[in-house]
Amino acid sequence: MDPILSTAVLSLVIGAVIAFVFFRSYLLKQRSEVQTIAKPDLHSDPKKHSKPPQHVSRKSHSKSHAHASDKDSNKRHHPLDLNTLKGHADSVTGLCFSPDARNLATACSDGVVRIFKLEDASSKSFKFLRINLPAGGHPIAVAFSDDASSIVVASQAMTGCSLYMYEEEKPKTANGPKQQTKLPPQIKWEHHKIHEKQAILTLTGSTATYGTADGSTIIASCSEGTDITLWHGRTGKVLGHVDTNQLKNNMATISPNGRFLAAAAFTADVKVWEIVYSKDGSVKEVSKAMQLKGHKSAVTWLCFSPNSEQIITASKDGSIRIWNINVRYHLDEDPKTLKVFPIPLQDSSGSTLHYDRLSLSPDGKILATTHGSTLQWLCMETGKVLDTAEKAHDGDITWISWSPKTIPLGNEQVVVLATASVDKKVKLWAAPSVISS
Repeated sequence: MDPILSTAVLSLVIGAVIAFVFFRSYLLKQRSEVQTIAKPDLHSDPKKHSKPPQHVSRKSHSKSHAHASDKDSNKRHHPLDLNTLKGHADSVTGLCFSPDARNLATACSDGVVRIFKLEDASSKSFKFLRINLPAGGHPIAVAFSDDASSIVVASQAMTGCSLYMYEEEKPKTANGPKQQTKLPPQIKWEHHKIHEKQAILTLTGSTATYGTADGSTIIASCSEGTDITLWHGRTGKVLGHVDTNQLKNNMATISPNGRFLAAAAFTADVKVWEIVYSKDGSVKEVSKAMQLKGHKSAVTWLCFSPNSEQIITASKDGSIRIWNINVRYHLDEDPKTLKVFPIPLQDSSGSTLHYDRLSLSPDGKILATTHGSTLQWLCMETGKVLDTAEKAHDGDITWISWSPKTIPLGNEQVVVLATASVDKKVKLWAAPSVISS
């Protein structure tokens, strides 16, 4: 063999051996480093793992979450978290309890209104009645009219907003009593392109019991503009219009007895109107009553006390105010500020946050509040925090409401708070304990 060729072959073989040894050493070193990095992770904080350790015990209320998904069941539930109503395919934009609290209606962006039967708040699953809205619209808010068999729905479409009143009916036989089989809810009245095609922000209803009122349900629809319209729940008749003249509305609601209409808007003042009733019980007019002046910045939300004599307001100025509106405003007597509380919610830098939603418990003792996905309960007597759920939902909370009456929870009867969210869920919460001072 040619010496030059022999030398070349030998060099090639030696080079291959050296390269093999080098790469083998490098691979072994990398494997050792990977093992060194991975090993401590086996003993890291279990909270960083997606699955909790098997020895972690569940809380006593875990039975009420037996229906939840595997992902939910691996999360640690807040002690007041009672249950989750499933079945929504998109963001839940609104909810409302029936007057007897045994039904909970929800508005969902999937185009469906669901009316859940709350036979027991601890149930593993809930039966619900499904109402599909006309094509092209999706429900944004709901309010019961008179009883659980009729409901008013606000719908948003490309052409503007509509209101529909659905009512359940039992078919009648020719010569006998009503049959037990229920027909699907039917549209009893409807209005289209209301509020000049502007979006509806809130839809609320109250039973008119003040003065000569005939007990009908009055519905208030509040637009994103400056107008608010009152409707007769049963007939769909327009009862009155008001204009806040405050650039942009935030929300509006009616007092529990149907006497007052109050609106939170772009400015710091809250305007209140009185719904005046005729001797025959019908609405005569809606007249200006008073203004609540005291906040230094926009009022984000408000609610009435159960007796309709007080209004609770939350503002971007970082405060909550309780107002006495049981005054002789006809004689120019001004509403009085009873209490002022600082909002006890701060961000990571210590800055005070504002509340997005308020809802007062039926006994007037607990104020439920929200900011983003945080849910907080306050004592109305002291303004102190009773409890907080920092991640009550996996997204912003869109609506909250207390049940007007108690509902069964196993062997108990409890008042519950319902919350809706963009996370496609509706949750039921127990009320925290209130310790009298």
